[in-house]
Amino acid sequence: MKKRLLLALGVLFTLQLSAQKDETVLEIDGKKVSKSEFLQIYLKNNNNPKYDQQALDDYMELFKKFKLKVAEAEALGYDTIPKLKKELEGYRKQLAQPYLIDSTQNSALVKQAYERMKTEVRASHILIKVDENASPEDTLRAYNRILAIKKRIEAGEDFAAVAKSKGGSEDPSAARNGGDLGYFTAFQMVYQFEEAAYNTPVGKISNPIRTRFGYHILKVVDNRPARGTMKAAHIMVATGKDAPAEEIESAQKKINEIYEKLKNGEKFEKLASEFSDDNQTAEKGGELPLFGTGTTTRMVPEFEEAAFALKNDNDISAPVKTDYGFHIIRRLSWTPLRSFDDLKKEIQTKVNKDERANITQQSFISKLKKNYGFKDSYKKTSKWFIDNIDTNYAKGKWTAANLTSDKPMFSLGSQKFTQKQFATYLEKNFRSVKTTDNKSLVEKQYANWQKAEILGYEERQLDKKYPEFKALMQEYHDGILLYEIMTDKVWNKAIKDTTGLKEFFAQNNSKYNWGTRYNAYVYECLNQDVANEVAGLLKSDTISSKTVIGKINKTSELNLKVRSNKFEVDNTPFLKGRTLQKGVNPAFTHENKVYIVKVEEIMAPAPKLLSEAKGAATSDYQNYLEKQWLEELAKKHPITVYKEVLYSLGK
Repeated sequence: MKKRLLLALGVLFTLQLSAQKDETVLEIDGKKVSKSEFLQIYLKNNNNPKYDQQALDDYMELFKKFKLKVAEAEALGYDTIPKLKKELEGYRKQLAQPYLIDSTQNSALVKQAYERMKTEVRASHILIKVDENASPEDTLRAYNRILAIKKRIEAGEDFAAVAKSKGGSEDPSAARNGGDLGYFTAFQMVYQFEEAAYNTPVGKISNPIRTRFGYHILKVVDNRPARGTMKAAHIMVATGKDAPAEEIESAQKKINEIYEKLKNGEKFEKLASEFSDDNQTAEKGGELPLFGTGTTTRMVPEFEEAAFALKNDNDISAPVKTDYGFHIIRRLSWTPLRSFDDLKKEIQTKVNKDERANITQQSFISKLKKNYGFKDSYKKTSKWFIDNIDTNYAKGKWTAANLTSDKPMFSLGSQKFTQKQFATYLEKNFRSVKTTDNKSLVEKQYANWQKAEILGYEERQLDKKYPEFKALMQEYHDGILLYEIMTDKVWNKAIKDTTGLKEFFAQNNSKYNWGTRYNAYVYECLNQDVANEVAGLLKSDTISSKTVIGKINKTSELNLKVRSNKFEVDNTPFLKGRTLQKGVNPAFTHENKVYIVKVEEIMAPAPKLLSEAKGAATSDYQNYLEKQWLEELAKKHPITVYKEVLYSLGK
């Protein structure tokens, strides 16, 4: 929510501040905002900027309100609150990431990823699990197992049979698919696995590769040109993978009924909304996330094959069975692989997030070491740690209290990083490495500590090196303070101040009224024939809605839907503009649906109670509180706008 707020408020300072003298457009509490700074903010938050007096005045009013709130937050010490300082530090870590990589190597990996996206690889794999932090003994044992399996296959055994066999693959899905992963492309597997897949010829077995899951061997079965990306929608009737035969038969019958309706011209979106068991997509007409080449979304093979077999937009598949149930797929749009220029930014983001980032970061660290005159004394200073780490370390009970020396373990620039600093790191990060070998443990932890300290050292230089980074940090600083003070002074205050809300509601209750309402049962019928049958049943005053729906839906679950509520006429689309009588009203049609409404009570317009208008009243009360608060702030924090400078913008 905070990120959305930051963007929505338009408090964006991503400009590179001008080093030359600049006219002041606004001053608050003695702090000045320059013309160029304000202009950059204005341009970033207006897609079609206008420079007439009215447009500039309107935006300046918003900017003044923002500045007043931030000034008050700083005056009250919000920037010293520990949780907010910690949150800002978290944002700083995120924003610093693009600055802490080898940009040259990063660019090469972006291009490599695009080249790979042109081809989809089909591969099978066998996995022997081993923890990332396993001991050398456990690591060697897993490696020897995968090597032995590789030799069996090279000796003539079938890959899938070995994957399924006892002592074969430890990927749970192998028992079902023999290790077959289907087709994939860049970013759809961990990077080490992707590397092996794209560098192993079709029909060949790779050497063992290590990922965070363990050791793999893979066999490349096929490759093909990328199929592009697909935007599709589906209607799903769910069944469990091991559902009994009668459940599968019932689901198949239902999906076939829906398919017949589609063939008879009914709208896909309507049927998805009414009948799809995929709750996440049903209300969106069944629309699914983009899938295919280069996306992080993968569909099960049966689904993808059926989707990509559709030749034209809006084509609809026959029912398709997967482990999740039955689907009808509608192709919304298909896009071939876009150009490198179109995809570059998107690929860059993915490269920065996956394991490729570790490669560029290690290269960056090597460059930093060279630039800052790195010196390492690990061999001379590590013996105490290797000798003194014991079994308490893994329990978090180990302490370096007996360490008496504090020699530098490495240096960077003018800063030295000492034994006691490393000892503190070890004590705090005992969970990050699991191994029974003291030498390996200390080596791994030292490498982790060294990396963290070197990157931290460079991160502390970013404000001086990159003005745009400093400006972006200012944006987050101001946005966090703004959100917090608005929460305290306006949003939560309005919710907690029940007495004030009641008084505000009493003074403004003429704004909150019900229109005409029907307390009614609404029978939404599939067609006129169903409506006629429903009308016949409702002639009996004693029949319940449950009985009606039971009789009507005996032949098909699609025939009838029943709702009961107090429906406000003007806010209910199928009732708007209609005058109904108490009792069963004649059938009417709205947007291809046939309705019969049984009115229990006609409720005349009436004032709402606070409990009925609480959402709207609370929102209005928040606006009232904010207005009052801003009037107080304007008196407390002197603010001056230099209109002649403001009106010179765009000239």
